[in-house]
Amino acid sequence: MTPTAEPAQGDHRATYREVLAEPRFRLLFSTRAVAITADALRITTFSVLVFAATGSALLSALAFGIGFLPQLLGSLLLGSLADRLPPRALIVGGYALECAAALLLALVRMPVAASLGVVGLVALATPVFSGASGRLVAQWLEGDAYVLGRSLNNIAASGAQLSGLALGGAAVAVLGPHRALGVSAALYLGCALAIRIRLPRLQPGESDGGAVRASLHGAGRLLRGRTVRRLMLAQWLPPAFVAGAEGLIVAYAGGRHFAPGWYAVLMGCLPVGMLVGDLLVGRLLRPPTRERLVVPLTALMGLPLVGFAAEPGVGVSSCLLLLCGFGFAYGLGLQRPFLDALPPDGQGQAFGLLGSGSMTLQGVGPACFGAVAAGIGTGGAIALAGGAAALTAGWIHFWHPPTSRVPVPNCSTGSENGTEQHAPAVADHVRDLETTNNRRKAHSA
Repeated sequence: MTPTAEPAQGDHRATYREVLAEPRFRLLFSTRAVAITADALRITTFSVLVFAATGSALLSALAFGIGFLPQLLGSLLLGSLADRLPPRALIVGGYALECAAALLLALVRMPVAASLGVVGLVALATPVFSGASGRLVAQWLEGDAYVLGRSLNNIAASGAQLSGLALGGAAVAVLGPHRALGVSAALYLGCALAIRIRLPRLQPGESDGGAVRASLHGAGRLLRGRTVRRLMLAQWLPPAFVAGAEGLIVAYAGGRHFAPGWYAVLMGCLPVGMLVGDLLVGRLLRPPTRERLVVPLTALMGLPLVGFAAEPGVGVSSCLLLLCGFGFAYGLGLQRPFLDALPPDGQGQAFGLLGSGSMTLQGVGPACFGAVAAGIGTGGAIALAGGAAALTAGWIHFWHPPTSRVPVPNCSTGSENGTEQHAPAVADHVRDLETTNNRRKAHSA
């Protein structure tokens, strides 16, 4: 497979046009954006259906989060399939399964527990499909092109979530919840057909032993590696804390007696900030600069939320949430180090585990900080979540070097010249430490 861009080294900055010139990435990118819109439509509509049937806020919230919570378990038990099975079949099968689940919810009147079970089963398999897609992107885009590919996916996710929420409200009002679920099923079906027709058939990886055993072994190997484990936690924890704060926005707006509908504006500020942050940081900054800004941007996610301790009004609250969303661009500075730290034969499972762990913790965050809000109030709980995200920035600061430079050999002479190259910060730094330690041990022996 030939990537579109030359391998990006040092501070070479790719462009979005360069990334979108790769037709296979363009296909995965566009279908994923449509699928995220369908996800938002299905999730909100299913939550409305459950609340209408039961009148229970708890069950309605469970319906909203049931598509996220089982994903980590699915990644641990089935994640190796992302590297062992043909990726086109996996991605098509994933969209087809989502389509079938949405149709089942739309056409069959099931007990609430059975409906929740259907959505939960689909969530168990989600890391396999998303891991296969992530592995393909990593193969087709190299260096900074890969980072901008992830940036484009983040931008598409933010925009699709906004459009899906808006489409969900309009579809439920005009069509009713069951027909709205049918619309989401049609969107999933369109994605499956596009991948089946336009994505070339690719060879699967090697498969040895049972899937569950291989998945558990692969997950253990990834999490035992200090570099991979730290980079995963750095990408899991801050969004989980912010999700805990986000889950309290409706209650905060109600407690402050904001005008009806303002809670939706506040909830929309986060994805708008995320979209702007990814676009500006991804397009305007060079790779070493992004990696140097990991800690400041992580702090930017948390510190504005601390301001909610003063229980600000609508205008200030909106600005604070926009700034928090902008800070999500910190993840772009971790993409190259994370990819460089992965074993070549386990990338699909690693991307699945990264996504599923993030989704699971983002499902747990609102429940945890919702319980805290019962004791200290919503403003205090949002501020506490922001403080936790800021503390995570401090933790990252202790082990994430802002930049690392290595001499670049002069290929024509075989000697080193005066130029330098920015190496992937975390992975190379850890390898240098391990080499130094080994030399010390050999010297002492």
